[in-house]
Amino acid sequence: MTITSVLVANRGEIARRVFATCRKNGIGTVAVFSDADADSPHVAEADASVRLPGNTPAETYLRGELIIAAAKASGADAIHPGYGFLSENAEFARSVIDAGLTWIGPPVESIELMGSKVESKKIMDAAGVPVLSELDPAAVTDAHLPVLIKASAGGGGRGMRVVRELSALEGELEAARREAQSAFGDPTVFCERYLETGRHIEVQVMADRHGGVWAVGERECSIQRRHQKVVEEAPSPLVQRIPAMREKLFDASRLAANAIGYEGAGTVEFLADEKGDFFFLEMNTRLQVEHPVTECTTGLDLVELQLQVASGEVLPDEQPEIRGHSIEVRLYAEDPAKNWQPQSGTVHHIELPGDPQEFSVLREQGVRLDCGVVDGSVVGVHYDPMLAKIISYAPTRTAAARLLASTLARTRIHGLRTNRDLLVNVLAHPAFIAGDTDTAFFETHDLEKLSTPLADTDAERLSALAAALADAAHNRASARVIGRLPSGWRNLPSQPQSKSYSTASGDYDVRYSLSRSGVLNAEGFDDVSLVSATATRVVLEQSGVRRSFDVAAYGSEIFVDSSLGPVALTAAPRFVDPSAEVAAGSLLAPMPGSVIRLGAALGDTVTAGQPILWLEAMKMEHTVTAPTAGVLIELPVAVGQQVEVGSVLARVEEPATEEEAR
Repeated sequence: MTITSVLVANRGEIARRVFATCRKNGIGTVAVFSDADADSPHVAEADASVRLPGNTPAETYLRGELIIAAAKASGADAIHPGYGFLSENAEFARSVIDAGLTWIGPPVESIELMGSKVESKKIMDAAGVPVLSELDPAAVTDAHLPVLIKASAGGGGRGMRVVRELSALEGELEAARREAQSAFGDPTVFCERYLETGRHIEVQVMADRHGGVWAVGERECSIQRRHQKVVEEAPSPLVQRIPAMREKLFDASRLAANAIGYEGAGTVEFLADEKGDFFFLEMNTRLQVEHPVTECTTGLDLVELQLQVASGEVLPDEQPEIRGHSIEVRLYAEDPAKNWQPQSGTVHHIELPGDPQEFSVLREQGVRLDCGVVDGSVVGVHYDPMLAKIISYAPTRTAAARLLASTLARTRIHGLRTNRDLLVNVLAHPAFIAGDTDTAFFETHDLEKLSTPLADTDAERLSALAAALADAAHNRASARVIGRLPSGWRNLPSQPQSKSYSTASGDYDVRYSLSRSGVLNAEGFDDVSLVSATATRVVLEQSGVRRSFDVAAYGSEIFVDSSLGPVALTAAPRFVDPSAEVAAGSLLAPMPGSVIRLGAALGDTVTAGQPILWLEAMKMEHTVTAPTAGVLIELPVAVGQQVEVGSVLARVEEPATEEEAR
C-alpha cells in the first residue's frame, strides 16, 4: 500500500510536524482549518487546505464527517490524527477506514480497548501489567482521599481534578464532566487514588502488523501543571539510577501492546515511586506531544515509522540504542504566577538564538524547535495555549539542561506573557539538576519563586531607561526639522525629559536629559552613560561594563531584550481617558472566553472568594470569584455570552462602615 497524500486532522504545531516528514518523503499534504485558524502557519504550509466552518472544536476539529469529506475533496488517501481532538476516537478511525482511506494509527479495536481508562486497567491487570485500581465516584469515602478525577476518553489535563475534601467531590465531578464533554465529546469520568508525589514515566512503543513490537525508550514527564506536562526528558533520571527498572518497564509495555494487538506508535504511561515500583495509568493510542525527546535519543523519525507501519512495512529486527539526553519544554501563553492563567492575543515576534532545527531529529548537540506560531499569529481562546516545544539534545543531561535554559533565556518573545521565565528557573533549579522531579515539583519548590522574572528590578530600571532613549532616537530620526539636535534639547536649562513605564512587577518613571554632545544625565543612574542609541538598539555603560539593549515597540507595548533578561514594558499614556476608569469592586475578565455558568444573581449578598461565574477558555474552566464581601450590584453578562479580556463581568459593592453610614 502506497500513501501519496496525507490529511492531518489537527492544527498548529503537530500538523506542521507531520507535514515536515511527509515533505521529506515526497508525500503530499492537506490541512484542515477552522475560521480562527485561517491564517495559521499549518494552513500556509500545506499543499492544499479545506475550511471547517466555525471556531470551537465541537464545530470543527471534532467533526469527523467533515474531515473525511475534506480528505475526499482534496484527493488525500490517508489521514493522520495528530494528538488530541479525534486521535483516540475509535468511531472516527473506523469511519476513515470505511471511507477507503488509510488510517495512520492503531487498529480500531486497540483504540476501543484503551479508549476507556476504566476498562483498559482491567485488560492490563489481566495481562500481568501492574495497575493502580480505579474507584467508582459514588463509592468514594474520606478514607480514599485524596482522589484524582480523570476523563475516561481523553488526556492533556482536561477533565482532571484533585479532590481532598469529600464535600467538594460532587462539584468537581460536574466540572470535570463538562470539560471532558467540551474537549473530547464524552463526559465519562472516574476516580483513582491520588499519589501526592510520584514519577510520571512513560514508554514509547512502536509495533507493526506482522507481530514486531519495539519498546523504543522511556521518558520522564513528572513536572506538570494542572496534570498537563510542562517539562519532558529522555531517558528518565529515575530509571537511569535504578538497576533493571528499564527492562521491567519495557517488558510491561510490550505486554500491554501485545495484549491489544497494537500497531503503530503508542505510549504506555506509568506512575512510579522512588523505589522503582510502577503502576499502569493509561495507554495513549497515538503520537505524544513529547515524542521529540525520544526521536533525539534514538535517531528515529517516529512519524516516518508511523507512515511505514500504516503502509504495511515491517519493523527491523533490531531497534536503535538510546544515546545522549534530550529535554523538551512546552512554551505556553500563560501566566504561572496567576494560577496558570491562559493568555490570548498577537505574537508580534518569536525568535530563538542560533540556528535551531525545525521539526528535525537532532543527531548532534543542538536545539530543535517545533512551533505552531509565527510572527503575527493570533492566539485565540478556542484551543490549547501552547505556542511551541523547544527541545535540546546533548551527550549528558547536565549539558542538555544548560543548553536549553540558555536558549530559552535568550529567546525573543514579543506580544504575550508566557511561562518562559518559569521554564528557565526550573531547568536551573538544583532539584531538577539532581534529577529530583516528582509530580509535586511546583508545590515542593514554591511556584511563586519559580515564576520569578529573569530580569530583576535593576534590570527592569535599565531596560526602561533604554526604552526611553530608543523612543527619543526614534523621534529624532523621524523629525522633519533640526533632526540632529538631541531629544528635548533647549537653548537654556530646562526640565528633564520624562517617560513612565509599567511592568508586571512595578512602575518606572524615567527622567533624563541629553546635552548637545549627547551626554546622558539620568536621575538615579549616576553610574550609567550612553554609548549609542537608535530606535531599536541602545548601548549603555554602567560602572565600566557595556551592555546592548534591543528595543522593539508595538504601540504602547515595548519589549527590551538584553543579557540581563527580557523585559516587557507598557508605556503610560500622557493623558488618561476618564471613560476608561473602572469602578471599585469591578470584576474584569482575565481572558477572552464564554460565560458558561453563573454562581450568583444581581442583588445577592456574596462573601469574599465566592464564585460569581465560570468562564470557558482554551478548553478549560476558569472560576471568577468575588474580591470582597458585599452586594452584587452589577452583572452585565449572561450564560453563553462571549466576553473580551478586561470586560466588566460583575461589580461587588462593599457594605458601608458605621462611620460612612452616619
